[in-house]
Amino acid sequence: MTDSEVRVRVAPSPTGDPHVGTAYQALFNYAFARSRGGKFILRIEDTDRARSTPQSEAAILEALGWLGLKWDEGPDIGGPHGPYRQSERAAIYREHVQILLDQGNAYRCFLSREELERMRAEQRDKGLPAFKDLEGRQRPEEESRRRAEAGEPFTVRMKTPLDGECVIDDLLHGEVRKDWASIDDQIILKSDGFPTYHLANVVDDHLMGITHVIRGEEWINSVPKHLELYRFFGWKPPVFCHLPLLRNNDKNRSKLSKRKNPTSILYYRRAGFLPQALLNFLGLLGWSMPGEEEKFTLEEMIAAFRLEDINLGGPVFDVQKLKWLNGRYIREDYDAAGLRRELEKWAINPETLEKILPLAQPRLMTLSDWGYLTAFFFADEVPLDPQALELKGRSDEDLARLFQITVWKLEALRDFRSETLEALFAELAEQAGLKLRDLTRPFYVALTGRSAATPLYQSMEILGSDMVRMRLRRAIDALGGLSAKKLKALEKEFASRR
Repeated sequence: MTDSEVRVRVAPSPTGDPHVGTAYQALFNYAFARSRGGKFILRIEDTDRARSTPQSEAAILEALGWLGLKWDEGPDIGGPHGPYRQSERAAIYREHVQILLDQGNAYRCFLSREELERMRAEQRDKGLPAFKDLEGRQRPEEESRRRAEAGEPFTVRMKTPLDGECVIDDLLHGEVRKDWASIDDQIILKSDGFPTYHLANVVDDHLMGITHVIRGEEWINSVPKHLELYRFFGWKPPVFCHLPLLRNNDKNRSKLSKRKNPTSILYYRRAGFLPQALLNFLGLLGWSMPGEEEKFTLEEMIAAFRLEDINLGGPVFDVQKLKWLNGRYIREDYDAAGLRRELEKWAINPETLEKILPLAQPRLMTLSDWGYLTAFFFADEVPLDPQALELKGRSDEDLARLFQITVWKLEALRDFRSETLEALFAELAEQAGLKLRDLTRPFYVALTGRSAATPLYQSMEILGSDMVRMRLRRAIDALGGLSAKKLKALEKEFASRR
């Protein structure tokens, strides 16, 4: 590593399906690194031990690899600054937390959850905008160490200034000012001994030689804490560049969310989008070629790319435009032989076939039955007959409510295996007072377009969470939908039961 070498990273958390927002940030990091002859690093931020899974990490690597964003260092290929999984760097973080404690720039907080809530309320009543454990900040280190060694649970918090102002210099946003009084004493080490994002992020970026932090603008309010940590350690901070958030194509231009759009990279792969088209589309979100061309290769983007040219206007993730662009690639970039190869990779790939074959084979009478029986696995949408969407003894609105509750439950589901789905549907049937067979019948119609198909739970596992939720949302629309008022009341009712 040289002093002038550009080093950037993308650092996803393996807590679900790989998100298109991760691909968006990875693309801009990758394009910048390659345009400057630098290095692109993949780091896995898996300090959330309750939600992180090896399956999610594998999916992230698969998705970024499918897109062709090749990293120079990472958890699978190693590198000079590893390990590249934060869960494997716990000793490094504890060492740096101890440095901050020894400096007096951090303190142990022994407050229980109840005490913490009471103290937060008291500080709010006094007009203090952010939480700071004033008693903990002043506790003698000897007493703090003694209580910790006696086994009393604690977290470690950094000491942020009580007053004054922090000035942030962001490459896109310019000068941003934040009052220190509005910034809390951030927890940097949790009671389980694992760091929070803030400490791990700063320590890793420094030790891995990251020169530019290019990430979503939701993190810009955390920069004061990060700058303070850099100051505590005596390190030079990187250049910060906070990208505009992706938006839904709705009236309010709300933040892109899986509640309104499929957000998994793997969904778009399964739905038949080409990786080069998806990258091209993501490149158009907040950036444009000098000649305003809408179709360009990754190499052409790299040759023209400058961070300063990114537009801060909220980029809209318009699936219809993505489809239009994908269609151009199919028509303009492939001859018949090339398109045949792409179709073979997409529709006849061994991994997908191995999952579908055991479900379909017992139901085949002739080979020609294959297309009819399995078409729903390969289609983006299935034909829906609203008359076939029936829940025994219940109204269309009751069924729409059931579909919506299922969507919310699936959003929170980390494990999308058939066994987990079977347990979820058994719970739904019990809560609805229905026989399982009666409950699942309309789900077959919504997900497959037919009243009978391959086994439901295994089929859902193959389709994936994004595709299942999208088809259920379309079924809700086919039933006439739920008014905003009824949806809000249902969401409140759903939250109270959790």
